[in-house]
This record gives sequence, structure tokens and C-alpha cells, in this order.
Amino acid sequence: MAALQLLRRSCTSHLAGGANFVARRWRHTQRFASSAVPAGGPKGAEAAQEFYSDEAVTKAGQVALNRFTDEERYLFDLNGFLVVRGVLSPAEVAAANDAMDAHQEDAQERNGILRNTRLRTPFAGDGSSGRLDLGGMLAWPSAGGDAFRSLLAHPKLVPALTALCGPGYRMDHLPLGILQNRGSEGFALHGGPLNSEGQFNPTLQYRCMNGTLFNSLLAMSVQLSDHEAGDGGFCVVRGSHKQNFPMPKAFIDGGGELGEAHVHQPVTRAGDVVFFSEATVHGAMPWNAEHQRRVVLYRFAPATVAYSRAYAPAWAEAVREHLTPAQRAVLEPPYAARLDRPVLTKGGDEKPDYGAPRPEVKKAFDQAVFGSRYF
Repeated sequence: MAALQLLRRSCTSHLAGGANFVARRWRHTQRFASSAVPAGGPKGAEAAQEFYSDEAVTKAGQVALNRFTDEERYLFDLNGFLVVRGVLSPAEVAAANDAMDAHQEDAQERNGILRNTRLRTPFAGDGSSGRLDLGGMLAWPSAGGDAFRSLLAHPKLVPALTALCGPGYRMDHLPLGILQNRGSEGFALHGGPLNSEGQFNPTLQYRCMNGTLFNSLLAMSVQLSDHEAGDGGFCVVRGSHKQNFPMPKAFIDGGGELGEAHVHQPVTRAGDVVFFSEATVHGAMPWNAEHQRRVVLYRFAPATVAYSRAYAPAWAEAVREHLTPAQRAVLEPPYAARLDRPVLTKGGDEKPDYGAPRPEVKKAFDQAVFGSRYF
């Protein structure tokens, strides 16, 4: 009994001490907050509620979301990809192609171990011609470079990018120009929400919750040449972004009955843009047309998500040098929208919206606690 009474006194003493400590910390925090909140500003619980509200960020993004149609939302959710017709004008397509002409000698051919297909498979092409990869276009200091930079925040693309990645979307990979001459190999089927063992792949995911679409990694393929039926190029397994079983290995090379029945090559025109989730199984057929295939592939991610590490510790200065404020907003590193992230509403030459700027009282408090204005 004596031991029990001693234990009770000890617990009571600790609880009282803990309560006193919490009370002292609370009074200190209140003094700090009351001194930092502007006169007439919110206080106490009301202030805390405002600090953590994402409503203003959502409202800013809603301006762009309103221009993404119900039909587009339905088709992307159904198929895992979406073709947006006529995004670029003939003049914009011509400017991009002229710039690629000027830099085509810099393109690198994928040969040997770098090939994207296995020999003597349906996607292998003539077995010798590799795909040509071209980068660096965001750093090109010409009108041609402007054609590629404009795609980061193009008024006709911001609605889809916001709907598919959320407000404050960010560029994840550096843009890649893909060139294929007749006979060039394609690319074996890849991507999907599961790894080869059928396990959850956290880096490539798609979800739709309460009408909101989520892609951990979104591809945007800008068409700079026509793709007629049978020409080859981008292909997709429709609906595979929702698959629950790993892709059969016999299917990877695009052959057999599975390939014939389920691999789809969209018909596109120069100026169209194809959006697809990296959670959708996709690839490329060998190129069969006489003209050179040309696309530029961008990848985007939600505000807090990163796959590539090209942004760390910072994008190259040559990449950032010629960007407008709206384009620069898309190159922000991953962090939450409520931490002063610029959000686009319409693109073009707009000044980015910050939704709900993080209150100075919070940034001052973080500075006092962490030595940094953001925790």
C-alpha cells in the first residue's frame, strides 16, 4: 500500500510539472505571436486556422482548373492519356522545328547497350538505327529557345497541367527532344503503377479522389511532326494506369495477340500535345514514315513530388537565364503550396499568384526556432 501511495504521489508530481512546462511554453508562444501579428490581424485559434488553410491556394488553382473540361477529365481517367489538339500554332511549330534544325548535330544516337528495344522484336525497327536524343533547348538563347520555354506555362497547357498535377505543378525532368528517322527503333513497353514483381511502385502512381486527379509523374509530349496511323511513334496500353497485376513479359516487346489487340498508337498532328501518366504502360513503335519523327517530351510533377534530381542543388543558370516569372515558377523545387509557392492561373506573361502567402509571424517564429524562415 505504501508503495502504491508513493507511485501516485510521483505520477501527480510529474503530471503537474509537465502541465506547468506546457503552460510556460504556451505563454511564451502567445507573447511571441501577439507581438508579431499586425494590429487588427487574427489572434489565437483563428490565426492558427488561417495559417494552415489551403483554401486560398486551391482557389488560385481553380481559375486554371475551370478550363479543363469534364470530357478531358473523363478521357484521361478512362485511358491514362489525353490528346489535346492544336495547342501550338503553325508559326510556333515552325519556330520549334527551326531551332531543332539548328541543333540537330548535337543529337545523340542510342546504340549498343543504350538501345531501348531487344533485337528481332516488333519494336526493334531495322535493328541498327537508334533513336536520336536532343537536350538543352531551355538554354538556347534564341527565338527557337523561347518556343520551348513557353511550353512550361503556355496558356493552353496550364489548365491540363494544373488538373493533372495540382496547383503549383513543377517541371521534374529537363525537356528531351526525340528524333526518329525511318527504320529507327521504338521503345519497349514500360511504366505502370507496379514493378516487374507486381509490387506497388510509389514513384509512378495515378489516383482520382472526389473528382481530383493525381499523377506522381506526368509526361507531356509536344508533337512537332505528324503521326499518321501506322507511322509508329508513341503507343500506349489504354487503362493500364489502374492495373493490379504485372504486365506479362511476353507483352513487353509489343508482339503477339496481346500487342495486336491492346497496344494503341494515337494519330496526331504537329501542334498537338499528348499528356500521359507515367503510371500508364507506354512505349514507342518503330518509325515507318519517310519524314523524321519529332517530339519534345516534358515531365511534370505535383508541388511536393520529385523523381529526377536535376533541380538539386539548383537548375543550371543557363536554364534559368531566359525564363519569364511564370516559367520560373514552374522550376521551383518541391515544397508545399502553402509555403509561398507561386501558383499559375492562366500562364503566358502572368505574374504568379501566391494563393495564401505564409504569414510573417510564422516565418519569424520558424526563424527563431530553426534559424530558417521555413521549417
